[in-house]
Amino acid sequence: QVQLVQSGGGLVQAGGSLRLSCTASGRYWKIITMAWYRQAPGKQRELVASINRIVGMTRYADSARGRFTISKDNAKNTVDLQMSSLKVEDTATYYCNVRTSDNVDIWGTGALVTVSW
Repeated sequence: QVQLVQSGGGLVQAGGSLRLSCTASGRYWKIITMAWYRQAPGKQRELVASINRIVGMTRYADSARGRFTISKDNAKNTVDLQMSSLKVEDTATYYCNVRTSDNVDIWGTGALVTVSW
């Protein structure tokens, strides 16, 4: 199957920037979509951004559009999330996700992003 390793996250002041990265290994050729989700305390997990590994089409949540950028590097099997103009309400645990051609969802272990005043 596919394994995911996340890096990035941490504490940042409001208005700052942060970059998350996720590297896939294993049967990475089965990956169709790569995405970032987040889950704030007491809330449901929500999609932040996704990108099609083959054609590169992207999709963003309204809350992320214009501030976050999702990108991929097929040669390195990575998907990154560049976050700018961060707000306190962006505080959450961020999860890397891939969906394979078998329609299987695989998740990273999560990375806490804390945005302070």
